[in-house]
Amino acid sequence: MVFLVDFGSIFLTTCRDVIPIVILIVGFQVLVLREPIPHLRRLVVGGVFVVIGLALFLAGLEKALFPLGQIMATQLSDPDFIYEAGAVVTKADWKEYGWIYLFAAMIGFATTIAEPSLIAVAFKANEASAGTLSQWGLRITVAIGVAFGISLGCFRIISGTPLYIYVLVGYLIVIVQTLFAPKNIIPLAYDSGGVTTSTVTVPLVAALGLGLASTVPGRNPALDGFGLIAFASLFPIISVMGYAQLMEWSVKRKKRIQKLEKTHAL
Repeated sequence: MVFLVDFGSIFLTTCRDVIPIVILIVGFQVLVLREPIPHLRRLVVGGVFVVIGLALFLAGLEKALFPLGQIMATQLSDPDFIYEAGAVVTKADWKEYGWIYLFAAMIGFATTIAEPSLIAVAFKANEASAGTLSQWGLRITVAIGVAFGISLGCFRIISGTPLYIYVLVGYLIVIVQTLFAPKNIIPLAYDSGGVTTSTVTVPLVAALGLGLASTVPGRNPALDGFGLIAFASLFPIISVMGYAQLMEWSVKRKKRIQKLEKTHAL
């Protein structure tokens, strides 16, 4: 009964949030384009499904995903688990938190693979490239970037190093890669960084950062608990452009070897 009341509140809030979008689209269709709305019945039914789905998803975030990420981070970074039971720890030793780095990498990889927005972008990229760009290849490459980024972000929280250092170095790498990466992959790489921070990844990653910062000795959740999502956005750009550069180098190397073989054969 309590769940139904909570869900009803979330559903009404979702309806309120969706109404401006509906007004905008209908207003442009009727007042600017001056055309009737095509497939009105199907759009209405689909819109109802979207609102119900969003409400269910938000309820799931509140009841499961946020608590799950925070509980796992809290348990894995509990001083009684990391150090000896009852030990008084005033400063965290980053070398003792191996399980956290592993968990962060795995949760980053798994949530990115399941990310609906990344699936949509990978599908469109495969379609636009006439099948030359593999959907799974892109998804796995992006997921590896997110996994590394979140794991590095957890290291930042535990070690207490400033966020701006990682961001500056990361974007310097992106700028250098942009100068040398294949031109047709650069826009997709930048988009891949954005789509990773969506419906599945953000709730778990945000909860992971807050849970970790609230448990690690000497860390402040308000100052150190945020920033993981920045890592999840940045490192997929690096991984996608790096993968493209590696493939380009591999193709050139094969062509060079084939050319040398032909020369020797003559």
